[in-house]
Amino acid sequence: MARVAGVEISNDKKLWVSLMGIYGIGEKKAKQLCIDTNIDKNILVKNMTENELDIVRKYIETNYKVEGELRQGIYRDIKRMKDIRSYRGIRHKLGLPVRGQRTRHNARTRKGRGKPVGGLKRTLDKT
Repeated sequence: MARVAGVEISNDKKLWVSLMGIYGIGEKKAKQLCIDTNIDKNILVKNMTENELDIVRKYIETNYKVEGELRQGIYRDIKRMKDIRSYRGIRHKLGLPVRGQRTRHNARTRKGRGKPVGGLKRTLDKT
């Protein structure tokens, strides 16, 4: 297993597919990385030389924000929105959809399971 950006990438897959295992690199960035570094995107990771792996590591380090650095940046952005009490920050804090989706019929992913409303059981007083 080759280690790139602090992550073990799969040896048995093509380079561009293995790179997608790194948080922050998707299909488009992985293929673009192969083009920019002049490395065949269809080469298996186990068939790559150490020199080629070093080129990929250096390219990712200089051009992309990935893994922990990216996660921290996203966390800080959300925290800042909460602190300044922006609309999006309030939605994050309440656990509601942030990007304008409706909540009347959907949004179960953000809101969680439905809670029964008005489920009070009355006891009958016969006095």
